[in-house]
Amino acid sequence: MATGPVEQRNQDATCYVGNLDEQLTEELLWEMMLQAGPIGNVHLPRDKVTGSHQGYGFVEFRSEEDADYALKVMNMVKLFGKPLRVNKASQDKKTLEVGANLFVGGLDVDVDEKLLYDTFSAFGTITETPKIMRDPDTGNSKGFGFVSYDSFEASDLAIECMHNQFLCNKQVQVGYAFKRDSKTERHGSQAERLLAANNPMSAKPHAMFGTGPGDAMGGGYAAMAPPPGMG
Repeated sequence: MATGPVEQRNQDATCYVGNLDEQLTEELLWEMMLQAGPIGNVHLPRDKVTGSHQGYGFVEFRSEEDADYALKVMNMVKLFGKPLRVNKASQDKKTLEVGANLFVGGLDVDVDEKLLYDTFSAFGTITETPKIMRDPDTGNSKGFGFVSYDSFEASDLAIECMHNQFLCNKQVQVGYAFKRDSKTERHGSQAERLLAANNPMSAKPHAMFGTGPGDAMGGGYAAMAPPPGMG
């Protein structure tokens, strides 16, 4: 198994894989990710004292196309009962909290994190694993959760397309989440949008939607057709 220096990795062909169970080994991760395409290198950073990995790793594919495919088919797949988090290593450190955070309520008890991810990733890039609030004793869903995007174009489109739609035969409510430590102030404010629009790291329109003649404040999406499968 190749284990080249991290610095020499092709970052664009490398996936960051997180939320890994302690039982996972390089060999198992290699075998699993091989389903997406030929692999050049697998690296699980390990604690120098205990020798155990730290819950994340990197998988370098032979091509950027294979890495992109791995994002689509491997993200949120459960391994040892834990949903994998897969994204591009080259984008991992660039993830910016822009405030495009949504509250999703009215969820059926059968809606899990993967279904939430699969449904809402149609509208843009989700920056972290969707969170469903659960009862700490039973593990049962409380019927609501949160989804965070990397742009307001994506979150606006998700609200427009999904609010009052049915998911698992229950009508769901989608809107901007309250800010942390606040019961009155929600995300999606004009100030947050200005900050996001002026930040060069976040000024990357999602490939599916691009920027139309609309303004940079997220107003250019309304006339766009819904993504495939959402019409």
